[in-house]
Amino acid sequence: MLNRLNERRAVVGVIGLGYVGLPLAVEFARGGLKVIGFDLDQARVDSINDGRSYIPDVPTEMVAALVERGKLSAATDFSHLAETDAVIICVPTPLRKTKEPDISYILAAAEQVKAHLHSTQLVVLESTTYPGTTDEVVLPMLKETGLELDKDFYLAFSPERVDPGNRQFQTHNIPKVVGGVSTRSTEIAAALYQTIVNEVHRVSGARVAETAKLLENTYRSVNIGLVNEMAQLCYHLGIDSWEVIEAAATKPFGFMAFYPGPGIGGHCIPLDPHYLSWKARLHGFEARFIGLAEDVNSHMPNHVVQLVQDGLNAHTKPVKGSSILVVGVAYKRDINDVRESPALDIIRLLEDLGADVAYHDPFVPSFQEDGVRIDSVALTDEVLEESDAVVIVTDHTTIDYQRLVNRAGLIVDTRNATARCTPGRARIVSLSADTAHPAHLVSEAISARGDKVTA
Repeated sequence: MLNRLNERRAVVGVIGLGYVGLPLAVEFARGGLKVIGFDLDQARVDSINDGRSYIPDVPTEMVAALVERGKLSAATDFSHLAETDAVIICVPTPLRKTKEPDISYILAAAEQVKAHLHSTQLVVLESTTYPGTTDEVVLPMLKETGLELDKDFYLAFSPERVDPGNRQFQTHNIPKVVGGVSTRSTEIAAALYQTIVNEVHRVSGARVAETAKLLENTYRSVNIGLVNEMAQLCYHLGIDSWEVIEAAATKPFGFMAFYPGPGIGGHCIPLDPHYLSWKARLHGFEARFIGLAEDVNSHMPNHVVQLVQDGLNAHTKPVKGSSILVVGVAYKRDINDVRESPALDIIRLLEDLGADVAYHDPFVPSFQEDGVRIDSVALTDEVLEESDAVVIVTDHTTIDYQRLVNRAGLIVDTRNATARCTPGRARIVSLSADTAHPAHLVSEAISARGDKVTA
């Protein structure tokens, strides 16, 4: 196995060709290894085999070149797993409605690996999951084949660390944490990843690696919850929370800047901490910080809607019947992923109050909500001028925010996207704007600042 890796003769299989699996498969193929990607979505498989990428971070030109050289292919037929020397599982790990872990995708992938397991083969789980999944769930399944660990197969966990839209840190320059269910498995898995990444960090076991991933995302969730609560506090105190954070960030030690927003989204931060807290409860321990952060973060869409209400009230307009434009529905800037996006909650809450809501997102031309397709509208001057309120939820870098300030009447800016804009037609309300008494504050602010309320 080590010789095949060192000589670039190994064949790597990647199960799950989403935003984690496809970039990983491409990186291994670029490293000189032959890669077979597996996915149940025929459209994804056809796209790859045709040399086309559907992930913004992976250029189509790169996929086409690798396919042409015979280094990259895709299949829905899992029998091709028998051709691989290493298999990496990169499938989703959602939550059930009860907020308990749903590892059904892991189980389904492991069943396919089990059916085609052979000597000597490395199996790596990358899907974020609760501590113990690799050795308590996957290992017993593979042992049912009669093959032996460290003799016939190796098993490890290595958490994915993909940050969609991040141009600075990508697969090759993000350190890889690796923990095997045995020392030998750790070494074999580390050798695999050393073919494509600059640094591999070995840990004592799979449970440490699983928990490290959950700590990373829980750390973000808790700190985002802290600054979101600070933003709401500043809302009541009339203090600019972004200016507060910038001032605190000048301290060269003991502080790391996090920024408030309309809520948290994506497949990791809103979900992964629950895997940790669920496992903790099984052992009689309550992870209180995780629950508190969720309460704060999940309330932010309601806070945004309150800002819209207050802003409209200052113009003696109710939310019901108002025309509201949401700018950005992706969960973060410059990507096309709407999973768990707070924009969807904001749209729903505004519609429940009777608002007429439209959206614009240059990265998301349409999305499905309760089986209904919703299309992005063009960001024309007419749309901006006729909207009673424009709500900036995702701060895509391709949007001209000065134009929004010049054309819109009211802007609720949840991302501080208009901070560097010069005053225009719009009255701007941010997450930390104190509009508890809108008529009084707005009249004072307009006279003092020239028709622009900043916070």
